[in-house]
Amino acid sequence: MHRRTIGQPIRRPDAPPKVTGKTVYPADLTMEGMLHMKVLWSNRPHARLFRIDASDALALPGVVAVFTAADVPVNEFGIAEMDEHVLAEGQIRFVGEPLALVVAESEETALAALELIEVDCQDLPGVFDPRQAMQENAPLVHEERDSNVIGHWFVRRGDLEAGFAASDVIVEADYFLPHTEHAFLQPEAGLSYIDDQGRVVVHTTGQWAHDDQHQIAHALGLPDEQVRVIYTLAGGAFGGREDVSLQILLALAALRLRRPVRMVWTRGESFRGHHKRHPFHMHYRTGATCDGKLTAMEAQLVADGGAYASTSGAVVRTAVSLATGPYHVPALRVDGWAVYTNNMDAGAMRGFGASQVTFASEMQMAKLAQALSLDPVEFRMRNILREGDIGPTHSVLPPGVGLEAAMVAAAEAAGWQRQGDHWMRSQPSTTKHSFLRRGIGFACGWKNIGYSFGFPEQSTVVAELHGKAEIEQAVIKAGVAEVGQGVLTVLAQIAADALKVPVERVTVINDDTAIVPNAGSSSASRQTLVSGRAVYEACQVALEQWRDEERPAVGRYQYLPPRTTLFDPETGECFPHFSYAYGAHVAEVKVDMETGEVHLVRVIAAHDVGRLINRLAAEGQVEGGISMGQGYALMEEFIQQDGTILTGSLHDYLVPTILDAPEEIVPLFIEVPDSEGPWGAKGLGEMPTLILPPAIAAAIHDATGVWFDRLPITPERVVMALG
Repeated sequence: MHRRTIGQPIRRPDAPPKVTGKTVYPADLTMEGMLHMKVLWSNRPHARLFRIDASDALALPGVVAVFTAADVPVNEFGIAEMDEHVLAEGQIRFVGEPLALVVAESEETALAALELIEVDCQDLPGVFDPRQAMQENAPLVHEERDSNVIGHWFVRRGDLEAGFAASDVIVEADYFLPHTEHAFLQPEAGLSYIDDQGRVVVHTTGQWAHDDQHQIAHALGLPDEQVRVIYTLAGGAFGGREDVSLQILLALAALRLRRPVRMVWTRGESFRGHHKRHPFHMHYRTGATCDGKLTAMEAQLVADGGAYASTSGAVVRTAVSLATGPYHVPALRVDGWAVYTNNMDAGAMRGFGASQVTFASEMQMAKLAQALSLDPVEFRMRNILREGDIGPTHSVLPPGVGLEAAMVAAAEAAGWQRQGDHWMRSQPSTTKHSFLRRGIGFACGWKNIGYSFGFPEQSTVVAELHGKAEIEQAVIKAGVAEVGQGVLTVLAQIAADALKVPVERVTVINDDTAIVPNAGSSSASRQTLVSGRAVYEACQVALEQWRDEERPAVGRYQYLPPRTTLFDPETGECFPHFSYAYGAHVAEVKVDMETGEVHLVRVIAAHDVGRLINRLAAEGQVEGGISMGQGYALMEEFIQQDGTILTGSLHDYLVPTILDAPEEIVPLFIEVPDSEGPWGAKGLGEMPTLILPPAIAAAIHDATGVWFDRLPITPERVVMALG
């Protein structure tokens, strides 16, 4: 009899080699006869580029080649819009833009050669605040464009002025969230070579091998099938490996020189070599009646996209669609702008636009609850979206709205109780020291799962079944990037239960574009739902062949979720997302009133996962997301001054360590099935990060009486606010 694995805490097979140091990461890759490459980075935020003189560098013994823009067949790339140069050409637009590549017999020689390259350029006026960049007289980051605005998206609903006129309380505030760095464990690295079929191979890691393949091929002027991308395991990604970084650079050198080429970035190069989370300037105005019902909301969101578009458009569209929070707002006006500046590129990072607006919308809810003398849980309960409700973009929410269940679970675990028809919480316990104040904060949120706004969403999987009298081995082929989230174990469990075989008989192959089909990116919390569904269906197809045809059986399936749509140009009406995740957090903090230090004592994290596939993996996702959310709330801030990077290493850019971790994390999993997911499963990965910061800010207010509308809430800012 088959023993089900769904819901069980199956240990990941990649865990033992990781903790014993046997796992091969990109920086461990070597080949006989390989060359070494280093990048010459720009140190100017905006300049006209006239000439790069590499003659002295080329004369250095051991230097094999120096490449500039003239050596790139098609000098453009970009994950959403190909507006970025592989190597700078004509103009430098931010500090950290690659100017040239040095390839040498040793890394030391390549580094020495960098010092010998002369760059002739002339500084241009820069613009570093997206609000200033939107002005008509602002310097243009891209001179061929009419303005610095990448795009403007909006939603309109109801009569806004009537809504505010009906309000008994109106809360208005400005919020700012900064650039943040992904700070994954291993900086970018890789190896490129020509294989025995003449293909350019890039062996590295990332979040979407098939998209890397396409962008590399485009820049090199090759057909996609002439490029092969192989992924090793990654030391984290969090969106920071979604855009290509060194992949095209490696492929260019290997193609031109016909020798293996290796490149490993330092942490400092990683800090300047990949995009950051978008800073958002947000203005919110929200109204409610004295009986605790929302009446109207107005929000303006301005995102700093940096020098190139990356995923800025998708991030801001997502932010606009989620800007209300998971609440019913009768009258609504939301506007979002993505804007070019001469700062570093901004792109995907855990939360993808939802992180920023969740903070602002939840702070508005907390302030309204206080103004109305209502419990924060009770006020939210009166306004949340439930099954069958219409969301802010005029479309009915997809089935599986588990928000209320998550809120109830978190609130009850933290000591809230229903008193009649109302929710109330018990008071927090007092601390032993008068200078320590304890506070409790509540927040909830939602996040889209999968690609949105009409972007083609799919995952293709091949299932192969081997054996005679029974299935002795199942091989699942899916181009799913394993970036530390444990997705390969989850897919193996889904296949095992679909085939009714032990999970030990399932092998998942995911790492080579020459072998596996395109399963889309490991982003948007999508792989469990989208690729998991494709795995389940491919197994069903293979089973039919297993029964009816000669063995081995092969099943191929492409899963296509419900199609989403773009904003209506007049109203913003659309079906933006085919699935959502929901959650609620309670944060308990202790604030030192003398030093401003905030200690996160306990986090209760309730998440609707649709159907729990692997409890151990889910708990790990929650704990990791909480650490990242804690850093976002209390310490992480990537700082640039007039385009110059001031936090260029982990010495300057602080991230939480094990010593900062909460004393207690209580993960609670709610199962409200999504009809699209395998056994109803939804995504989870991003939710813990985006809900925690407003819960922490509410807890700090509970302790101190002060609202903080800017992140991070550092000790210095707490002390200044306490005055």
